[in-house]
Amino acid sequence: MLVDEARIVVRSGRGGDGALSFRREKYIPKGGPDGGDGGDGGSVILEALAGLDTLLDFSGRHHWHADPGQPGGGSQRHGRSGADLIVPVPPGTLIYDDESGDLLADMEQPGTRITVARGGRGGWGNEHFKSPTNQTPRKTTPGEPGEERHLRLELKLIADIGLIGKPNAGKSTLLSAISRARPRIADYPFTTLEPNLGIAELSDHRRLVIADIPGLIEGAHAGHGLGTKFLKHIERTSLLVHLLELEPADGSDPVSNYRTVRNELASYSEPLAAKPELLVVSKLDLLGAEQDAEAAVDLIEQAIGRRPFTLSAVSGHGLDALLETCWRHLASERTSDVKWESS
Repeated sequence: MLVDEARIVVRSGRGGDGALSFRREKYIPKGGPDGGDGGDGGSVILEALAGLDTLLDFSGRHHWHADPGQPGGGSQRHGRSGADLIVPVPPGTLIYDDESGDLLADMEQPGTRITVARGGRGGWGNEHFKSPTNQTPRKTTPGEPGEERHLRLELKLIADIGLIGKPNAGKSTLLSAISRARPRIADYPFTTLEPNLGIAELSDHRRLVIADIPGLIEGAHAGHGLGTKFLKHIERTSLLVHLLELEPADGSDPVSNYRTVRNELASYSEPLAAKPELLVVSKLDLLGAEQDAEAAVDLIEQAIGRRPFTLSAVSGHGLDALLETCWRHLASERTSDVKWESS
């Protein structure tokens, strides 16, 4: 089950109080102050942990508290500091202050850490205040309180490729054919109710992470159908693969369907609509004679201005060519990034 939003309350530990104490030993009539400092409170730290892909752990636990620091003691004993609380989150999680709405961190890379609530400092014991003019200080300071913050966590899946298209366009079937993912597949719309991730294994140990996004309908950017709930999951992808049926079950026009999806992407986010896109005609095995299929593909090319790939996830036709094209695009993009960084 994919849980991609959560609200939590984090609180760091309070610092321990400083101690008021004087040295009292036999045969030492003038013992000085020996009250130790309090320990620091623990902080709350969020860490992006590889292998996590959902915020499900936050559904049943909304409060996350670090340990407080212990108070100081006599004989110059300092209080023990509270342990930091490390809270694992999936890579790709955005951390927002739920009260101000400010973005605090984008935990895109595994291992990224952010301290969201810093522990309170421990107080000073009276030993800290001794001086030649004040040899018996009775002053101490309390530990500082911990911080409490209300956070909103929003997960955006990290994938190389995003599969988009109208409902029942064959996205889940394609994902199951090229990876070990097993999304729900049926011959009616909206069988995919949440994004699915799959890993396509290519030769020479190459891998593509692919996200299957629930089908888009007109008005999706405004909340119709599954709305904007899952569009955010393809914002991090490098390439969109747009699946198109030549003979939709509802009798709709393939070109109109293509333009509807493109309009929804543009209405939701211009940067998303500007991502590179491969156009793919799916379910080739369900079409009639080969010449009829070619004629239909020619009409798509004339209307849209690009020659689409053709494939059948059932027979395997076109799958290798599509994956290799996706890989070449990603390899070219990564090479360009390296050149830009080194210039």
